[in-house]
Amino acid sequence: MAPKYKLIYFNGTGRAEPIRYLFAYAGQDYVDYRIKREEWPQLKPNTPYGKVPVLEVDGKPVAQTNAIARYLAKQFKLQGSDDWEILQADSLVETLGDYNLSSMRLFREENSERIAEIKKDQAFYLAKFDEIVSSNPSGLLVGSAVTWADLVFAATLSSRPDQVDAPKSYPALSAFVNKINNLPAIKKWVETGPKSDPPPSGPQHKR
Repeated sequence: MAPKYKLIYFNGTGRAEPIRYLFAYAGQDYVDYRIKREEWPQLKPNTPYGKVPVLEVDGKPVAQTNAIARYLAKQFKLQGSDDWEILQADSLVETLGDYNLSSMRLFREENSERIAEIKKDQAFYLAKFDEIVSSNPSGLLVGSAVTWADLVFAATLSSRPDQVDAPKSYPALSAFVNKINNLPAIKKWVETGPKSDPPPSGPQHKR
């Protein structure tokens, strides 16, 4: 019998969306519990580290997006076809985390020179990702079948306001994101899932 899953996060995409993509692609039922902002102060002390997302597996909570996604990838057989593909997928997801750090810096930054440096850093990663996809005949990140890395990348690059347009400058990466988002299960999730709250404002939205 499959475990009972409950995903806890705010009513938005953010760090939880890669996990939701995994559930959607696998066709796995789960409780998508979306915290109201006013609930958070009361719920925060009951989370493992005071942060979300949190996944409850048969009532047992665990934190950290990549750890959760990696666990689900194993449960749903989306890690990769062999040890080398598993390693590649892991490496790519961790590198995407480095790219995300740049995006978070951009969200907070107001100095024009530092903004230019951050965008240059982002472009470096996006060019690398574009090259990896373009060199794979399948149009995926790793191997010839969808892995959790594909789902994590597509969810991340699709869901953050500062990243939506970036892949369009990289044809292979853009085609890859569209490919994943048009998989029937993912397309259905994107079109019929709950409507997210608007993103918070920040320095980048003022420019």
